[in-house]
Amino acid sequence: MREITKNMKKQYSLKRDDLLYPELSFKINGILFDVFKQLGGGHQEKYFQKAVAIALKDNGLKFSEEFYVPLKFNDKIIGKYFLDFLIENKIILELKRDKYIPANIIQQTKQYLSALNLELALIACFTYGGVIIKRIINQK
Repeated sequence: MREITKNMKKQYSLKRDDLLYPELSFKINGILFDVFKQLGGGHQEKYFQKAVAIALKDNGLKFSEEFYVPLKFNDKIIGKYFLDFLIENKIILELKRDKYIPANIIQQTKQYLSALNLELALIACFTYGGVIIKRIINQK
């Protein structure tokens, strides 16, 4: 029994070296959980977005809100999108207010990553019971 516990502790104490931006991701996740802890669930997405913007600023993170992403075809702009947050010019943060992340939202987020040539996005879903965070990686 002691050997199993010892091995389990060893497994949990190992740091992962395969995560993109682990410290920044951890900080963003903490901010998202703090926002939920203070506001609770059930609010409109725009209120979560305002609270996250305040929390990002209070935590000293550089970010752009409603960041412009052009949609191009043959090097011509044919449309535009606005992602919720670009944090430290490294991580896209998209906020949703639902328990499930539809496939089209995941696909759209992947398109943001590709258009901006970034590696990591987080989709945070504020539910009545908490925050669900999904990491999206740009498979270049």
